[in-house]
Amino acid sequence: MSDNKDTTGSGREPSEDGGARERVVGTPSPAVEKQLLASEDVSAPAGAGQELDERSAKRAERIVALFFLLAFAGSVAFIAYYIGWSGRDGGMHGIHRAKESNLWLGSMMALSFLALAIGVTIWVRRLMTSKPIVQERHDHRAPEETRQAFTRDFLEGAEDSGITKRPLLRRTLLLAAAPLGLAPLVLLRDLGPLPEKRLRHTFWGEAVKKAKEEGKKGVRLVVDGTNKPLKVSDFSSPGAMITVLPEGIEEDAHHPLNEIAKAVTILINVPADQFKPAKGRENWHVGGIVAYSKICTHVGCPAALYEQTTHHILCPCHQSTFDATDAAKVVFGPAARALPQLPLSVENGYLVATDDFPEPIGPSFWERG
Repeated sequence: MSDNKDTTGSGREPSEDGGARERVVGTPSPAVEKQLLASEDVSAPAGAGQELDERSAKRAERIVALFFLLAFAGSVAFIAYYIGWSGRDGGMHGIHRAKESNLWLGSMMALSFLALAIGVTIWVRRLMTSKPIVQERHDHRAPEETRQAFTRDFLEGAEDSGITKRPLLRRTLLLAAAPLGLAPLVLLRDLGPLPEKRLRHTFWGEAVKKAKEEGKKGVRLVVDGTNKPLKVSDFSSPGAMITVLPEGIEEDAHHPLNEIAKAVTILINVPADQFKPAKGRENWHVGGIVAYSKICTHVGCPAALYEQTTHHILCPCHQSTFDATDAAKVVFGPAARALPQLPLSVENGYLVATDDFPEPIGPSFWERG
């Protein structure tokens, strides 16, 4: 005995003779009783002319206020961590704390936005009444009656939203949104500190000042890596080059790595008969021993190569070339200015720096203070 029902799931309707027939494209489904949404959606807000259940509304109001307070707490935690805790150990951009900072900052900001979005969503679904809105088009200049109607509709909308008669929601919403308005101002700090005059100085100037306060002529040069003070006799061979730092910078834990990197200097022994000191810098070298910043003035790569035959300092990144015998002036490449020179002298047989670099070190577009 055959059954007239289609059990194949092919979408075919049974014909009068018991066979399956094709449905015409565009005709409605015979299962009219099946609907995606129930006829009465209990989660929907009250319609036009309907009043909200005040008991349920009060409960929803407290839930929304809780989410707004949570958003406020997340925003405050974001700002507090950015300004306070992330400033430890060399700042949030330090090598060792970058991953931790990104995790906490991202989590706090995500929590704030998520809580605010959930609160607003519950507010709209549970506390606002829904009314059909018909928009009419008129001339650009609206008549007075339309303006009055707009004012009336605006006040009615404000009343329907509950923002006028529910001060708890209004206050907690403003409280949650206030820190988010300040967050972009705080994030401007990521663009870097204001240069002012701080970028015109390196640790050399600070170390020289401290040494002179102790009655010394200047701060001693130490070999990078060994921290051994350098005597003139230790660097007497022409054509030699070595990387040096100011004495004491490695023991000073208050100076982050970028400050140490800015102080890196190359020491070169140029034959005295070939050396051409710049005007006003005749006493900045010791028998042809001269010091220049190791940071290339193009994009900040280390100018770490030296040709003994030509006395040229070479930056391997973009082949900027500087003449060590002529105040490290540019002789080739994209660099726009010479390497800054460090004034040198001798004290008790040791090489010492008597002052800081006279101009900002690094690229021309960077740290020009």
